[in-house]
Amino acid sequence: MTQFGFDNDIQSILKLDMPITNAPMARWQRKANSSSSAALGGLSPGKSTNVSLSSSKTPSKTPGKNKKQTPSKMVGDRFIPTRNSNQMDVASFLLSKENEPMDASNPVPSESQRAWSVSLNGYNIEDAKILHLGGKPLNAPEGYQNNLKVLYSQVATPASVKKTRYISLTPDRILDAPDLRNDFYLNLLDWSSRNVLAVGLHNSVYLWDATQGDIIFLMSMEREEDYICSVSWASDGNYLAVGTSDCKIQLWDVEAQKRLRNMASHTTRVGSLSWNAHILSSGSRSGHIHHHDVRVANHHLSTLNGHSQEVCGLKWSPDGRYLASGGNDNLVYVWPRGQEGSVSNDTQWVNCWNEHQGAVKALAWCPWQPNILASGGGTSDRHIRIWNVNSGSCVTSLDTQSQISSLVFAPNYKELVSGHGYSHNNVVIWKYPSLSKVAELNSHQDRVLNLTMSPDNCFVASVAGDETIRMWKSFEMDPVKKKAKERMMKPLSSVIHQPIR
Repeated sequence: MTQFGFDNDIQSILKLDMPITNAPMARWQRKANSSSSAALGGLSPGKSTNVSLSSSKTPSKTPGKNKKQTPSKMVGDRFIPTRNSNQMDVASFLLSKENEPMDASNPVPSESQRAWSVSLNGYNIEDAKILHLGGKPLNAPEGYQNNLKVLYSQVATPASVKKTRYISLTPDRILDAPDLRNDFYLNLLDWSSRNVLAVGLHNSVYLWDATQGDIIFLMSMEREEDYICSVSWASDGNYLAVGTSDCKIQLWDVEAQKRLRNMASHTTRVGSLSWNAHILSSGSRSGHIHHHDVRVANHHLSTLNGHSQEVCGLKWSPDGRYLASGGNDNLVYVWPRGQEGSVSNDTQWVNCWNEHQGAVKALAWCPWQPNILASGGGTSDRHIRIWNVNSGSCVTSLDTQSQISSLVFAPNYKELVSGHGYSHNNVVIWKYPSLSKVAELNSHQDRVLNLTMSPDNCFVASVAGDETIRMWKSFEMDPVKKKAKERMMKPLSSVIHQPIR
């Protein structure tokens, strides 16, 4: 009974039937008192109802002008989250383990490992890393838009990547050339504007249609001991001139496969030929250069007497103003065009260069600079020399360390191609005008005798003493540049072909 009474007394003492007078004010009471006082102050007369002071007053100074402003204290870093000491210890441990090799048997943490990490540490240990460089980036929240631009990137964008040109070191096609005469002074290969390749094989001339792939036998000399010395296409691609060892020049209509003329004026073999419209120039072993008008019966117009030995190189300039000749006397002559496109007997040469120390067979005019002539010397010289016809000076010179038998310009990439005999027996592509080497085409087994360029300037053909003709697809134009060139040529061709009224 006593115990029961004691419990009732204790319960009555613990009952809160009346408010505690000495207790602190409750939180809801403090909040109610502060809100009521603020409302009364906002409705007091003479005071603005707008609580924001920044919007009611105009700042006395422009923001950012005062450089001596003390920066406000920042409570925390907005980019790096706040971490407790345990997380920092774990992060430090993970950084020290960063460079250690990973276990190849278990490179990725399993689900059980993640569960153990959460149960032991209270969080996933992988999320405790301060610098986490592995894995994929997190996806942005839905509706997030990033308006920032890339200011710098070490990885080159596709637009800034320079496209490198591929030059195959193997020929695109190889043609058999049996019984080819291995003579340095002859010119036995030429490519027409109609994409037909002509080659002289011993005493016969064969044609290869590059478009259709057909091989055509054109002609053969009557006597077995005679041989072909030179071939040259007219600019229209219909007519082929053939120089022979019996001192004659034959003119053939290729489409009809008919010989039109057999012109005789030289006393020795005709080793070089070059066309200038209807004027055909021929060089012989005697050192004389003859000019023929193929339209008239009396074809021989004039003779040039400059070389003392065989004329092995002969080239008219693209604009038809000059004729360049090279001989076995190591001389290079430049002759001006006379009346009717020929050169008269009393015409003096424009330039005569004697810098070469070997026979000059290789001659080439620059298509995009008509006043530039390239010449190459034989075994005793081995130099490529670039001449300015207007000034008469040698622009540049390069020792190729090999006999030079032929030169052609490649307009698509503004390059110079040289064919070599002893001792390299190869074809070399040079950048013009620096004459820095672009590529070496080493496939022939004997000295290269002649080079010729295809009408689209994408291929160069070389014939060598190994009795093969090799096609090198080294100058194919970039498709973008090709389309731009075609667009430029279309309006030009339409203007040219307009009828005259």
